[in-house]
Amino acid sequence: MDNSQTPLLDRVSAPADLKSLSRDELRQVADELRAEVIDAVSVTGGHLGAGLGVVELTVALHATFDTPHDRLIWDVGHQAYPHKVLTGRRDRIRTLRQKDGLSGFTRRAESEYDPFGAGHSSTSISAGLGMAVASELKGEKRNVIAVIGDGAMSAGMAYEAMNNAGAMDARLIVILNDNDMSIAPPTGAMRSYLAKLVSGPVYRGFRDTAKSITEKMPKLIHETARKTEEFARSFFTGGTLFEELGFFYVGPIDGHNLNDLLDVLQNVRDAESGPILIHVVTKKGKGYGPAENSADKYHGVNKFNVITGAQTKPQSNAPSYTSVFAQSLIEEAKADDRVVAVTAAMPNGTGLDKFAELFPTRIFDVGIAEQHAVTFAAGMATEGLKPFCAIYSTFLQRAYDQVIHDVAVQGLPVRFAIDRAGYVGADGPTHAGNYDAAYLGAIPGMVVMAAGDEAELRHMVATAAAYDEGPIAFRYPRGDGLGVDLPPRGTVLEIGKGRILREGKSVALVNFGTRLGEVIAAGEKLMAYGLNPTIADMRFLKPLDETLLARLAKEHEVLITIEEGGIGGFGSHAATFLSSHGLLDGKLKFRPLMIPDVFTEQAGVNDMYAVAGLDRAGIVATTLTTLGIDTAAVPRTTKA
Repeated sequence: MDNSQTPLLDRVSAPADLKSLSRDELRQVADELRAEVIDAVSVTGGHLGAGLGVVELTVALHATFDTPHDRLIWDVGHQAYPHKVLTGRRDRIRTLRQKDGLSGFTRRAESEYDPFGAGHSSTSISAGLGMAVASELKGEKRNVIAVIGDGAMSAGMAYEAMNNAGAMDARLIVILNDNDMSIAPPTGAMRSYLAKLVSGPVYRGFRDTAKSITEKMPKLIHETARKTEEFARSFFTGGTLFEELGFFYVGPIDGHNLNDLLDVLQNVRDAESGPILIHVVTKKGKGYGPAENSADKYHGVNKFNVITGAQTKPQSNAPSYTSVFAQSLIEEAKADDRVVAVTAAMPNGTGLDKFAELFPTRIFDVGIAEQHAVTFAAGMATEGLKPFCAIYSTFLQRAYDQVIHDVAVQGLPVRFAIDRAGYVGADGPTHAGNYDAAYLGAIPGMVVMAAGDEAELRHMVATAAAYDEGPIAFRYPRGDGLGVDLPPRGTVLEIGKGRILREGKSVALVNFGTRLGEVIAAGEKLMAYGLNPTIADMRFLKPLDETLLARLAKEHEVLITIEEGGIGGFGSHAATFLSSHGLLDGKLKFRPLMIPDVFTEQAGVNDMYAVAGLDRAGIVATTLTTLGIDTAAVPRTTKA
């Protein structure tokens, strides 16, 4: 941006610079900050709506509290872009979510102003409570503030933390950023006045004095007084739930009224007693028309035109795997009214919004509550329904106990549609779906599939719908398919059977998942070296096609497995089988290719696969090296 458009923001290199500004100047800083975030995200893409909604709150928090001494924790991190600009990272804000650039989430290694990293939601209150207790034990006086969205408050972990904080009477400030549910939206001056009143020292002093007096009275009078005060406050503020959890409730207040925010935060900052919850109502996408009018589409955005709001669309002739899953599930639901869908606050991300248009009574969005989603689906399975639980790979990790205890141990036919399996590019290590094959493959009785292309995904949806013997999962990546022809409806696959795409000799390339296109391309490149590789697509991790794998091992000199998952996945299962049957004791050279055992930083997804050796050049190089062929002349490329 032209710096002349942000004269006050230009003077803010750290939050301390805000403290010398007047309230009118802070208002101008907020306006300039909003413009800066819009411009930056238009260049990089990323999460837009949530950040625009907390601009005034971000300015007020940093102007009021002494960060980083006072700990400010942003739940998830979607809303933290304005925070990054104000905390010394403005010069790098246009590197968001790019290789070697700023993370799209808060990150401890990135700044002292990020006391806790967060890519998944609903962790801020637990972390904040831990910090508050640690500060008390060390004799350090500081405020700890956790900012959490109303969507994140649908997760049980948030309430577990609040219950613990209330019972401990911990010194913790929780700010509920209500930008969707509008639990009790503020209307008029009276609500603002009451919020400031109940957060102020006069009211709190009176309340504490009255409380100490009533505690000495007979129990009936004490309880009546307590309930009367809570009723009077909740009549205006709706805070009874939080009071019952042990929090002093303040709000709701207008999250875009900077003066009200400053007044309330200053009152709360100077209070000495236990946990406080401030209910702030904001508008997602505030200040940018396209984002205000379509908050769901501007939650996460591609690069866009600031004037028109039009987003850049990737050029591809192939459908996305997510859309193929959604349409395939619709076809199965048309044929069987027992098919139902469950999502954990991601109907759009999983494609189930399309399902909902046709079957509104057969889709269930349970909020950010993956544990509940899995057990809820298990309950439906006990009654003969066919639940498809569609959850991103990285988020399903949060429900691992439920997958084992509530589904697998009981042999219930819950279908797990695992989106975003493998690398996810700009969202980085917190969102990479690297582990599902390993953690599901360890569960007895679990069928685990991975689609080699979009047609295979359609078949796997049909296979899962038809399978009633126990839990079954199928994984597929973010992004577009290979452009193969799609059947109108999937065909049920034989459980535990892979397929041979090309018969060759000497070298067997054994694929599991959507590296298949690169495996096929690698096979073609190997022909230039006089090799004629066999190409197999195993389809199933569990049950493993042992017959096919044994034949490949016996008939080839080199066997290479390729998968877009971490250690413990398909390659590990194949190695266990081969070694336990004595098939690695002879001439066979076995090499597993998988995602390295590290947290891979954000970058372009093709770059990630190239570094991991999971592109065609990496597969060729591994093959030649294993055979002892000089790879110096082997070209490295990530292009199709």
